[in-house]
This record gives sequence, C-alpha cells and structure tokens, in this order.
Amino acid sequence: MRASIGDLVLIESNSAEKHRREGEILEVRGADGAPPYVVRWSDGHEGLFYPGPDARVRPRDAASGSGG
Repeated sequence: MRASIGDLVLIESNSAEKHRREGEILEVRGADGAPPYVVRWSDGHEGLFYPGPDARVRPRDAASGSGG
C-alpha cells in the first residue's frame, strides 16, 4: 500500500454492525508512501494507523472530485 498526505483511507466493513470508516492521511511515516500513517478519522480522532486487508487508499485527486 502506498499513500500521500491528503489521501483518504477507507476501511470497509463486512458486518452490519460496523460501518465504513474514512480518514485523511496527515503524515506518512514509511519510506516511499508506505505505512504507518497518521490519520484524522471522520469523527475527529487522530492516530497512528497500520492498514489491514480491509483498508484501501483513495488518492486526494479522486477524493476531491477534481479530475482535470
């Protein structure tokens, strides 16, 4: 997984009790865009994040909807 500052992290849920989580990457601590990431989640919480198999990154350009 590779990401840049400003990209969105999406964590999909396979359970009806859990909803999808979204957050903005504030800092990339790994080399060349690799994890871990510091993420601000949609609830305002910030923390260090190591993505699992249910996580994906949406590039900031796709997230903003500006396609050029």
